Amino acid sequence: MNTRPVAIITGSSRGIGFSIAEFLFSMGYHVIVNSSSYREETKSAFENAFGDNHTYVWGDIKKRETHVALVDAAKKFGRLDLLVNNAGIAPPEREDILISKEENFDVVIETNLKAVFFMTQSAANYMIEAKKTCADCTPRIVNIGSMSAYVSSTNRGEYCISKAGVSMVTALFADRLSEYDIPVFEIRPGIIKTDMTSAVTEKYDKIIASGAASATKRWGLPSDIAKIVKAIARGAFDFSTGQVFNADGGFHLRRL
Repeated sequence: MNTRPVAIITGSSRGIGFSIAEFLFSMGYHVIVNSSSYREETKSAFENAFGDNHTYVWGDIKKRETHVALVDAAKKFGRLDLLVNNAGIAPPEREDILISKEENFDVVIETNLKAVFFMTQSAANYMIEAKKTCADCTPRIVNIGSMSAYVSSTNRGEYCISKAGVSMVTALFADRLSEYDIPVFEIRPGIIKTDMTSAVTEKYDKIIASGAASATKRWGLPSDIAKIVKAIARGAFDFSTGQVFNADGGFHLRRL
C-alpha cells in the first residue's frame, strides 16, 4: 500500500486550487489534480510543479464520470486522505436578479453546489471503505465556499445561492460522517486575487482600500486559503468538524 497521503483537489489548474495543491505537495501528499480547461498547458504546469507525485484527471466537475475518475485515481493508491472541493465558477453574466437567465443559474448551481454534493458523496464512500484497511489513514474533507454565502450581491444571485448551499452540504456531511470520524470543514474566502476577480480589480481595489471589504485593507491571496487547508490536513482541527473558517481579512466582523 502507498504510504504517502493522497489528496484530491478539484479545480486545481490555477488560483486557490493550484496553491492548495502546492502546499499539500510540500507536505508529502500525492496530489490528484483536476481541471476542465487548458488541457495541454495545464498538464505541463502540473508536471513541472509536482513531477511524479501527482495524478492529473481532466474532466468537467459537473459530470458524474469525473467524480468517478477522481476517486478511481485514489483507489490505485489504496487510500484517500483529503478531498478539497475547490472547483467553482462565477456567473457567465453578471445580471440583476430581476432579469437573470435560467441557463446561467443552472450552470452555476450545477458546478458550485450539485458537483460539491456528489463529489463529496463519492469520496466519502471510498474514505469509509479505505479506512477499514488503511491503519494510518485519517481522511478529511474541505469545501471552499465564499463570503457570498451570507453577503447579498443582487447582480450575481445564483453565485450567492450556490455558496449558501455549500454551507449546508458541509453541515450535512459533517453530521453524517461523524460516526466514521471523518471531519468536514468549510473555508469562506473573501476577496482573493485570482483570475475570477481580475475583471473587477479596479472596483475591489477601491473597496478594499476603504476598509469596507477587508478590515486588514489588503487583497487576500490564494496562499491565505492554502495555509488553512494545510493546518486542516495536519489534523489541527479534527475535533472541530463542521467548522467554518472565515478567510476574509475580517470582513465578517460587525464593526462600527
